[in-house]
Amino acid sequence: MVYTCTYRSKLGDILLAADEVGLMGLWFEGQKYFANTLPRECISQETPVLTQAKTWLDLYFSGQNPTFTPPLHPAGSSFRQAVWKILLQIPYGHTMTYGEIARELAEKQKRSHMSAQAVGGAVGHNEISIIIPCHRVVGSNGSLTGYAGGIDKKIALLQLEHAEMNHLFVPKK
Repeated sequence: MVYTCTYRSKLGDILLAADEVGLMGLWFEGQKYFANTLPRECISQETPVLTQAKTWLDLYFSGQNPTFTPPLHPAGSSFRQAVWKILLQIPYGHTMTYGEIARELAEKQKRSHMSAQAVGGAVGHNEISIIIPCHRVVGSNGSLTGYAGGIDKKIALLQLEHAEMNHLFVPKK
């Protein structure tokens, strides 16, 4: 069974979803791909996993780097899972480019090359935003692109973490 609850953050409401194994989703209301992996039948009820996720978010939004990660259970292909595992290793307050992730993944898989665009697709379909920190991924030239929650939220999250942002910019459309 999947359980859901809402977390009210300073950046807007966040829907949390978990099963008996761990957190399956964390979406800003209205973001791209909002709750697209949830089954039709969900129970609105806080569980221990959801309580841990809310505690993590309380610490995070108070400007702290949480020292624990709630149990996670993201659904995705083995490629996406590998990308998300790398995202979890990006330190608080730091950024990494899609290309750097592609190179690290290629190295781990003993391949000569990995597509940064494919990595971007996996990053963009991360269902557990913030905790699996896709907001810490930037373009090779420092562009703040590709955040399903919106560029304004990506900027706010990086600022909350006191990330070095002098080299980052929002590309013009």
